[in-house]
Amino acid sequence: MAAPDEPRDDADAPETVSADAPAEVKADAAAAEGSDDHFHAARLGDDVGDRPRKDVPDPKDAAEPDDVIHQPEDVAPDTSEETPGKTQRVDAEGDEAPMDAEPTQNKRAALVYNPTKVEPETLRARVAELAAAAEWAEPLFYETTVDDLGDDATRAALDEKVDAVLVAGGDGTVRAVAEALTSTGVPLTIIPSGTGNLLARNLNLPLTDTDAMIRATFEGDILSIDTGIARIRRVDGEVEEHGFSVMAGIGLDAAMIQNTRDDLKKQVGWVAYVDGAARSLVSAKPFRVMYQLDGHRLHSAKVQSVLFANCGALQGGVALIPDASVADGRLDVAVLQPSGVLGWLGVWRSIVWDNSVLRKFRAGRRVLERRKDTSVRYLRGTGIELATAPAQPIELDGDEFGEATRIYTRIIAGGLVVALPKGHDTSTL
Repeated sequence: MAAPDEPRDDADAPETVSADAPAEVKADAAAAEGSDDHFHAARLGDDVGDRPRKDVPDPKDAAEPDDVIHQPEDVAPDTSEETPGKTQRVDAEGDEAPMDAEPTQNKRAALVYNPTKVEPETLRARVAELAAAAEWAEPLFYETTVDDLGDDATRAALDEKVDAVLVAGGDGTVRAVAEALTSTGVPLTIIPSGTGNLLARNLNLPLTDTDAMIRATFEGDILSIDTGIARIRRVDGEVEEHGFSVMAGIGLDAAMIQNTRDDLKKQVGWVAYVDGAARSLVSAKPFRVMYQLDGHRLHSAKVQSVLFANCGALQGGVALIPDASVADGRLDVAVLQPSGVLGWLGVWRSIVWDNSVLRKFRAGRRVLERRKDTSVRYLRGTGIELATAPAQPIELDGDEFGEATRIYTRIIAGGLVVALPKGHDTSTL
């Protein structure tokens, strides 16, 4: 990976921020104009811990009645016709179960799954069968809901002192469960489901052998991998912190995800993102950012997107960041700076051809060493902070997360423990 490059400083001034915007957001706008003082005065990267900050109630408490009688119009609905909104535990038959589980002296696992991505009855039965064969207690089963992507369910499972957590769902479910398990030491087993499975792909896990992954929980190897943390500031000044396992992004990549049709995604899987990209490119405009890698100097640039990666591989064998490793303790960053149509062709060549094809061969690597291409710039560090104005869309592991004026991302080295099939090759990770 090359050392951080000097980006182009050819951006126009950002749009005007409203007079009643919070002071922090005004500082973000001033920083985007090139003010070093404002950039550092409004930093998010100071005083960070090793756990995502989540100002949420205990899942058990949230699921209990509050002894207050509400009229229907007093409470906004938090459910859909298909799925309730609260943390949901079920028994082996799929019936609602109490949040407090019966104590056991044996080891016990919890399965957190998205019921729309799997066959719940079959999956629960198989996990229970293999747990019994390994002489573990009957597993705890949690379904994701409208308001719980899996993080609250995982915290409820941790409250029950489980020894392992299995997750089955799309990238969003895996992200939420991994976030809750960060720095706990409790192993995570990924049962590939849904359309993405990016973390499973980056770990070279079997994508079609469910039994192999379930067995890994009870008899497999374990590996500590890195995980990412993103601290973001909203346009109202509110600060949130979330985890990501694969990558986060700000700008065009997030807009692409927002513009991807859910119905098409269900029909054709990850290929639907091509449609989302086409929709986004029509109105795509470069925006100015100020950013700083931890321990490096401040930079200003006009970009279309900035990606913060823990892993480097996308679907279809595309290597977005070929040198990214899930176990190197480093954050890899891709700054997309295309200029016009030729610039976008340069982005395509860099990601699809150079990274995924040429880098695999010695002759190809020699060609790349001589080429000077500024459409995509690669950076590497332990963390990076970025400010922009106006607010830009962001995404975490392929899920849209609204808009932000500032984002600080970093890596927790070895922050997540994952279960792997016995003897799984980790030499290329």
